[in-house]
Amino acid sequence: MPLEHWLRPLRPLLVAAPIIGLTIGLIAWHGGFQDLYVTSLALATGLVMVALVAQIIARIGAGEIGLDVIALLSMGGALLFGEYLAATIVALMYSGGQYLENVAEGRARREMTALLSRAPHVATRRRESQMEEVSVDSIAVGDCLVVRRGDLVPVDGTVNDGEAVLDESALTGEPLPAKKRPGDVVMSGAANVGDLFNMTATKAASDSTYAGILKLVEAAQQSKAPMSRMADRYALVFLTVTIAIALLAWWISGDPVRSVAVLVVATPCPLILAVPIAWAAGVSRAASSGLLIKGAKILEELSMIRTLVLDKTGTLTDGRPTLREISTSWPEDEFLRLVASLDQASSHVAAKALVDAAHARNLSLVSPEQVSEEPGEGIAGTVGDRKVAIGGINFIASAYGVEINDAHTPGTIAAAVAIDGKFAGILLFSDQLRAGAASALNGFKAIGVTRIILATGDRAIVARQITAGLPFDEVRADLSPGQKIDIVKDEKTRAPVMMIGDGVNDAPALAAANIGLAMGAHGSAAAIESADAVLLVERLDRIVEGIAIAHACRRIALQSIFAGIGLSVGAMILAAAGYLTPVQGALFQEIIDIAVILNALRALRIRPSASRLS
Repeated sequence: MPLEHWLRPLRPLLVAAPIIGLTIGLIAWHGGFQDLYVTSLALATGLVMVALVAQIIARIGAGEIGLDVIALLSMGGALLFGEYLAATIVALMYSGGQYLENVAEGRARREMTALLSRAPHVATRRRESQMEEVSVDSIAVGDCLVVRRGDLVPVDGTVNDGEAVLDESALTGEPLPAKKRPGDVVMSGAANVGDLFNMTATKAASDSTYAGILKLVEAAQQSKAPMSRMADRYALVFLTVTIAIALLAWWISGDPVRSVAVLVVATPCPLILAVPIAWAAGVSRAASSGLLIKGAKILEELSMIRTLVLDKTGTLTDGRPTLREISTSWPEDEFLRLVASLDQASSHVAAKALVDAAHARNLSLVSPEQVSEEPGEGIAGTVGDRKVAIGGINFIASAYGVEINDAHTPGTIAAAVAIDGKFAGILLFSDQLRAGAASALNGFKAIGVTRIILATGDRAIVARQITAGLPFDEVRADLSPGQKIDIVKDEKTRAPVMMIGDGVNDAPALAAANIGLAMGAHGSAAAIESADAVLLVERLDRIVEGIAIAHACRRIALQSIFAGIGLSVGAMILAAAGYLTPVQGALFQEIIDIAVILNALRALRIRPSASRLS
């Protein structure tokens, strides 16, 4: 709404106008200057009404109509029937409420805005013995970068040498610095609080973690929760009821002032302000603990999740597998050199393990050509004069028409390799269950998630071994990306579903779920782009906290709505019966509004670690 956005900076002045008008008017009244009294109050109220009319026009142009119409009618009615003091009090109440909304939302978004302001813009690139300052946008994959003490990591990459000490608190909510060793991944946006270190860029700026975060932040700041839209729908009902009571009071009593009193006490700050304040606060609280949510709509949907579908590798497990065993008739080093050269082109979590293993043996890798990849299945390409393919056992067996024995050690991840169209060997990887996974899964159950499903492309024997003793309702293995989508869609027919994943193969399922949540610390760009929320810290319990925050915000918003509307309706009946004058009604409504807004502001004090369902 461009017009409403233009009015936003004027709101402090609109608060000042009725305060000045009331001050001058009351002094004039005590001095016996009746004309000055009327003029000062009428002018002050008129200024607020002009701004309010502009705001209503802007909202109607956007296809919305809300309760601010009641505020306009109450001010206009009070002026029309000579209730100048009541009109000015309503003007102060309304303009003050609008200003309070701006302040509250600004405070709620502080963590989000801090992210936006921290975006790195320049970097130091090392070429041979020379260092040069360059724009972050000009950094290419493979560039060697120098990160000095106090600098922000410009793009995603890996540490080359020494030890990097990084402050990731703005990204993950973790207060303690993280130590990174050679080969470890570093995220863009982290601050170097240690000595200078060198890194290699693994992603361009547009594909890095921080770029994805900024997209989420921008979306979050422009979103509107379903409950806010529900409040808009209720607004029409409330507007109709208010006008009906006001006209009925006028008709029965013959006194138009009673209708003015009804309109005054009906001025609806609870619906206008309470809901957006509560949800904006919740998004902010989640961000402070490393869970970035696209906006209020997603946060409200999070409070209704009843089914959880999890990927295994990189989600339930650490996602940093290590090469455990090579089974091949080829010379082992040559075999590893070929598959590691090909896997340089893959973002799969096991690819880095292969490349690291090859580097540990000082093998000389070459760039693969004619690379094609099926996400979640496998990758093929040409390495030198060899055609190499690596992927799941079923994928390789089907693609090359061979039988492969997959009776391997429980707890390992197996990949098959074909060279020049023939089965060439098996690679075994091991991966560990993520720390705190068991307690997090129990936490999901405690907070209202009734069904938890593991959906993995890995073998059933591995899935059963890793999930032993964990509170899964169902374990599904040997899944293709399409089968994961089918599971999500099937579960959605029974209850709202959240999908948690990290890889390219998870991106379609993330998009299909009611809420898709990506493990962003090491997750793929595709998964992050498809997700509704991103977890920046390697802790599943933060997702439990996010759901608790969502429940708390929903509770607070509903409390504010129903308490505020209930009190307002009661006051309207009293005003219609003649027990409240317009001035008394305005003061009473002011008390209601303050109480309701203060209740909504409780959401700003939600502590994620302490958030619980009541």
